[in-house]
Amino acid sequence: MSANDAAADDPAPASVVDYAVLSDVGMRRANNQDAATALPAGSMESYRSRGHLFVVADGMGAHAAGELASRMAVDKIPHQYLKRSSVGAAEALRQAVEEANHEIHTRGQRNPEFHNMGTTASALALLPDGAIIAHVGDSRVYRLRGKYFEQLTFDHSLVWEMQASGQVHPDSVLSQNIPKNVITRSLGPNADVRIDLEGPWPIQKGDRYLLCSDGLTGQVEDDEIGALLSCLPPHRAVRVLVDLANLRGGPDNITVIAVHVIEDPKFSVSEEAPVQRRPRKLPPDPLLATTAACVLGTLLLLLVDQRGPAAVTAVLSLIAIGFTLYSWFNPSERQTKEREATGHRTTSPYRRYPIRPDDQLIGRLAGTVQALRDAAVEKGWNLDWTHVDKLQAEAMQEQQAKRLEKSVTMLSEAIIETMQQLRDQHNRQAGESTLDL
Repeated sequence: MSANDAAADDPAPASVVDYAVLSDVGMRRANNQDAATALPAGSMESYRSRGHLFVVADGMGAHAAGELASRMAVDKIPHQYLKRSSVGAAEALRQAVEEANHEIHTRGQRNPEFHNMGTTASALALLPDGAIIAHVGDSRVYRLRGKYFEQLTFDHSLVWEMQASGQVHPDSVLSQNIPKNVITRSLGPNADVRIDLEGPWPIQKGDRYLLCSDGLTGQVEDDEIGALLSCLPPHRAVRVLVDLANLRGGPDNITVIAVHVIEDPKFSVSEEAPVQRRPRKLPPDPLLATTAACVLGTLLLLLVDQRGPAAVTAVLSLIAIGFTLYSWFNPSERQTKEREATGHRTTSPYRRYPIRPDDQLIGRLAGTVQALRDAAVEKGWNLDWTHVDKLQAEAMQEQQAKRLEKSVTMLSEAIIETMQQLRDQHNRQAGESTLDL
């Protein structure tokens, strides 16, 4: 859908974007605690003042608390952002996320069932003077420009905070064993929250953006995401990314927004360097909360004589305590030098990947199609392979002709076609269509 298609009044905004939104419960969850929204500008006036807005949220909490928190985030952030006309867009977006945190926290305090409910929130606004992001948690915003795929947001997670300190290398054994789903910041649990504000970055024709929850990034590698985003239009990119995450286990809800700038936006900012960048200073309070949780968990496990798990939480407690003390007692200048020495980025984009569809990616996609065929035979699925066979044959021809982007496109379509047939056959009921590949 383009921004023009969604507009109800003229003239149309100067920047025309094609975008798609897809959220899926995954293979292992009974309900979807993710939420997303897209709010394209409906007129030139609204485009100039507030641009196009996209938001992804990943809720946390028992019962329906996480689902409520994420839904409140994607409802409240656009509403508050648009109503704050007296301040600039970046400040309005920051205030909108801050107000969403206040409302989620207040709601959680009033109802015991929703106590401590929380959600991540990543909001991207595309404006005449560039792209801006307000971000809390470990949902992500990426940009694909040319041959590079960049992560524009910093994961507020224990593993990322420790890697950014320079004390843990991303490839170390310790780093690989730190739980990936321990987040240090979210909307809702606390009355106050620190919000990362990134940008603005100049926008160019052809730029592609992707917002997603960790249900995608936990199963699909960043270089795969970037390559597929580069080859496919938004509505097909979100579909195949969700399908791949599900085929690789789908342990979590999966939400993806893909945005493609399809016309020259003629933005006023021409320099590549962002103009509203603030140095990061890792706050100790989220880690103190994480440490307290680990210590409490250790004590509880010891009380029920679970010595093995207690040992694991005790180690995590010591790690978190050490990192918090280091962050507290060492000057930020020293931390910055250490991060630069170890190659860790301290400003956005935080990670950057060269993107080029290659034979390795084609092999993985072809292997996925073959695994689906094998599973269909083993489980007796009644699927029509006619169209899939044609797509695979075309993919092989394109690969032999070194048109690798087209080969990736054909194999992606083969995966989408097969998964669509499975959804039609099994009605995608929770837990009934898990594929053992």
